[in-house]
Amino acid sequence: MDPAHLDPTHLDLTHLQQWIGRTERHDDQITLTPVAALAATLDRDDPAPRAGDALPPLWHWLYFLPLHRQSELGPDGHASRGGFLPPVPLPRRMWAGGRLAFHRALALGSAVTRTSTVGDVQVKSGRSGTLAFVLVRHEVADAEGVLLSEEHDIVYRAQPQPGDPAPKPQPAPQDAQWSREIVADATLLFRYSALTFNGHRIHYDLPYVTQVEGYPGLVVHGPLIATLLVDLLRRNLPDATVRTFDFKAVRPTFTPHVFRVSGALDEDGKTVRLWAQDHEGWLTMTATATIG
Repeated sequence: MDPAHLDPTHLDLTHLQQWIGRTERHDDQITLTPVAALAATLDRDDPAPRAGDALPPLWHWLYFLPLHRQSELGPDGHASRGGFLPPVPLPRRMWAGGRLAFHRALALGSAVTRTSTVGDVQVKSGRSGTLAFVLVRHEVADAEGVLLSEEHDIVYRAQPQPGDPAPKPQPAPQDAQWSREIVADATLLFRYSALTFNGHRIHYDLPYVTQVEGYPGLVVHGPLIATLLVDLLRRNLPDATVRTFDFKAVRPTFTPHVFRVSGALDEDGKTVRLWAQDHEGWLTMTATATIG
């Protein structure tokens, strides 16, 4: 690799865009134990999972896990740059949001395949410096065809510098029909990291996240917050079938604080607005689900 491509002060967009169109495929089986473990982590009182049951929406993130060898990990706990994803040299990597369409339910016990494609790579300048955006598209299928389609937004950014302007926080909506408070503690983050085989140290290594990456506490996983938003929908509309789910991370959530997930059903009876807020009342994630 040309060292210029690893210099965070110089992002070679032409080089990074060579990854567009790159694909990879993972085969997996929707086994039962991860389902029971996530139900416990989300503090659900579900019956024991059985083969043939429908996998709840977003719980497919328990599968197709990145099984990189220990020697392949970088200093932040992620796999070293390159390979399937482009080698963006910016140090901070975040799951910024996504869009999902659920065509058929994934059945527990079934054999499934996920095909992933790098859809786009873009570099932009923001108030806090250079940002790189990578779009990844996933399709999960069984022997009968596609079960769900997903677009996954990844954003890379530089470490903040003294004097950088702080993003202006947004207040959370006040019209919730349902809300639930979640204790953001290290145990919750550890269990979710373990279930998703996520080695990113910002979620469990307090000295690293505060001293190296400069955050005030452990960072709550964006996918965990998204999963809690859908879980809130399921708790309040247990007979609803989620057809689509779009979400966007707005602001990080940190330990050791209580945060809140909230939602409201629109008058059309099909659109559910969902959001999360931190302990100060600032909006941290927005989402929209459509139900059938």
